[in-house]
Amino acid sequence: MAAEFTLFTVELLFVLGVSLACVVGFLYIGAEILQGDQLGIDKKAFAFAHRIVSPAMNAFIESVTFFASQQFITPAALLLIAYFLFIRKHRWHSIRVPVVALGSISLNLVLKHLFDRPRPLMPLVHASGLSFPSGHSMIAASFYGLIIYLVWKNVKRPALRNMLVLLLALFILLIGFSRIYLRVHYATDVLAGFSAGFLWVIISLKLLRSLEKFSKKEITPVLMEEEDKKT
Repeated sequence: MAAEFTLFTVELLFVLGVSLACVVGFLYIGAEILQGDQLGIDKKAFAFAHRIVSPAMNAFIESVTFFASQQFITPAALLLIAYFLFIRKHRWHSIRVPVVALGSISLNLVLKHLFDRPRPLMPLVHASGLSFPSGHSMIAASFYGLIIYLVWKNVKRPALRNMLVLLLALFILLIGFSRIYLRVHYATDVLAGFSAGFLWVIISLKLLRSLEKFSKKEITPVLMEEEDKKT
């Protein structure tokens, strides 16, 4: 009991800390962007990316950024929904996937039009639309953040669970860096995308968890009453 309470407390404090960091980070960066300021981190990130440019790195980075593209996320989300519906028989997990994915995309479009920031000049690949926040970074944070949540809740072996969580977190960071490397986003776009994406997945999971608990409280007494009538 004490171990479970300690784990719950640590998880709660971690989630609260991440949420606070996301809110503060996004508000700070957003305020600077609205004032028309260019943060030093943007120039430094582009300078670092420029030093490691090579044909081999270009191919690697383009393959990484694909995993947060619409062409990959859409079928991946559909497969995940089908897995939870027909194999795991977990209806609420199947609902979490579209809520997180579609909600993240919709929120990103709203934020882009609100801040109306043009993309960087001289990109290495074609990219259309506005720059802030990075859509790939936001989708990566929310979609793979959801997978991190599922891994944390469902993988029982601590060593395997921790390794998968670490790899997924590093993959999210790599996707964000890929957008800077390709010069289709500023570093501040990526950081804001991470902040908004992680915050969205935390809020949506919390709301869906509350709905799941509420539905069980409402449905269980009815089912029990029906069973009593049959007997």
